[in-house]
Amino acid sequence: MPPRRRPKDPAALVLWPGAGTDARHPSLLAIAEGIPELPVHLLDFPYRREGRRAPDRAPKLIASIGEETSRIAEEMGLDPVQLVIGGRSMGGRMCSMAVAAGLRAAGVVLIAYPLHPPGRPEKLRTEHLGDLRVPNLWLCGDRDPFGTPEETAAAQELVAGPVTARTLRGRHDLAGADDRIIAEIRDWLGLRRRPAPR
Repeated sequence: MPPRRRPKDPAALVLWPGAGTDARHPSLLAIAEGIPELPVHLLDFPYRREGRRAPDRAPKLIASIGEETSRIAEEMGLDPVQLVIGGRSMGGRMCSMAVAAGLRAAGVVLIAYPLHPPGRPEKLRTEHLGDLRVPNLWLCGDRDPFGTPEETAAAQELVAGPVTARTLRGRHDLAGADDRIIAEIRDWLGLRRRPAPR
C-alpha cells in the first residue's frame, strides 16, 4: 500500500512565522480564518517573544517547537501525532527539521521553504530531508530567490515521505496568494469545500 499523501485525521494546525516576521503575519492570520474546521495555533519563536529580532540557532528553535507542540497536545487532550505543524520560510524549515529529528506529527506544511540564501544556491538546506517521513505540503513561489522551482523540485526528491508540491505565482513573500495557499492547505488536509463566511 503506498504511503498516504495527506495527514491522517489531523486535529489541529500549528504554524510559525518566518525569521523576519511574527505570528501576526497577515498570511498566517488569513490561514487561521480560512480553516475554521480545525483549531489553528499561530506561535512565535522565543526570540520574538523576548523582543529580539535575530533568530536563535536551529537547535533552540527546534527545541521550542517540541515544547510548544507538547503543550498544545496536552492542553487539547491529543496525541502529538494528531497535529499538523509548519509555517512560512524559516518556521516551516524548523518544523521539518524537528520532525526529521523525531518529533511526532501528522504532517508538515512548508510555505516558501528557504532552500538556500538568495544568490547562494550552493548553500542548500536539505541535509535533513531524507529523514522527513510524514506527509508534507510545499507551497513555493515561481520567482523565489530562496529557491527556483527546479531547485525546489530536486530537493523534494530527497524527501523520504510523500510530497505534495504546488508552485504559486510570486516571490518569497507570496504576496497576493493567500486564497491559493488556503485552498491548497484545505485540499491537502481533506477539507474540500471552503465554508461560506459567517
